[in-house]
Amino acid sequence: MSTSRPRALAAALRTHWTGLAAREQTLVLVAAAMLGLALLWWLLLAPALAQLRASPARHAALDAELQRMQTLQAEALRLRDMPRVQGGEALRALQGALARQLGPAAQMHVAGDRATVTLKGVPPEALAQWLAQVRSTARAVPVEARLVRSGADAPRWDGTLVLALPSPG
Repeated sequence: MSTSRPRALAAALRTHWTGLAAREQTLVLVAAAMLGLALLWWLLLAPALAQLRASPARHAALDAELQRMQTLQAEALRLRDMPRVQGGEALRALQGALARQLGPAAQMHVAGDRATVTLKGVPPEALAQWLAQVRSTARAVPVEARLVRSGADAPRWDGTLVLALPSPG
């Protein structure tokens, strides 16, 4: 019973098709061909052309990401090749950088291999430069940051930073 329905439909379509004039059959074939070409365009060609148009921008973004990663790799290699800083030297370098760059806006307390720095109204540029300096000279690494942005006109940072100092020896 299920195969008779499609056969009946096919027979009805064939009968209808043979009943059409030659001109009407040509118009139906042209419409079907246009529909086929439109489907071919929307499903196959348009997505491929969109990918092709977007590829230069994606390539540039990937190149920029590669450049950034290579810069980070070079910095990591440079830091790795630097001579090891002993605990006392690291602490002196950290205190010196704190006094030079952040001044009275920051205070530091040391407990073991951790230094907690309390910040009050520190400009973002000064904080960024200080962090870069202590990372390279004292080999101190931030492990925790609780910072709050203050000041509407000139942004400032308040809060605490916990830095891990290099292990002695």
